Amino acid sequence: MLATEHWSLLASRSTTQSEVLTRIAIFLTLVSAGLLALGLLGNATQFRGWFGVAALGILLLLALLGLITAMRVYNSGTDDLMYVIAMNRLRGAYLDLDPGLERYLVSSANDDEPGVARTYYAYGPRRSQVFASSMMIITVVEASVLGLLAGGIVVALGADIVVAVVAGGAVALFAVLGWLVWGYRTYRHAIDTHRPLRRTPPA
Repeated sequence: MLATEHWSLLASRSTTQSEVLTRIAIFLTLVSAGLLALGLLGNATQFRGWFGVAALGILLLLALLGLITAMRVYNSGTDDLMYVIAMNRLRGAYLDLDPGLERYLVSSANDDEPGVARTYYAYGPRRSQVFASSMMIITVVEASVLGLLAGGIVVALGADIVVAVVAGGAVALFAVLGWLVWGYRTYRHAIDTHRPLRRTPPA
């Protein structure tokens, strides 16, 4: 029973990660295609006439698709946390059956927060782990699209290009901060509402 549950969790985790990576790849492809389309439209219209409306429409569509993709990526992070907690709990069950197995485990058998951290970072926490994650990639790209959209709207309203650049940069920065705060709060809520069965012993 435990082995069946373990394999089920591994398969579900693999499927979730595969889906998320596919979604990110699709979004990045659409962003590339959208920017290419803007370049071609700009050359065809000399950046006049209906180019502004088309550009805002394309950027708005990309921003919406990015929002959907980013939400799925961040939600999958919570799913992944659940899978890790569940597999840690199963390792704890294995140790209850045979305590002598503990010295062979690299991942933790404790389903509390320190146990989760050990499973994620077996050789110690690394700040680059989060910074270089797929979550940060989608966050930065989506924030950039939102910044471009905001700058385009400011220009369409007749403001100076400098004002548009500042506004776009501010929107992009706030978007990054907003996603990171939301992601952290979601993580904290999941951890704080979880009731571990096996806690990490004091060091």
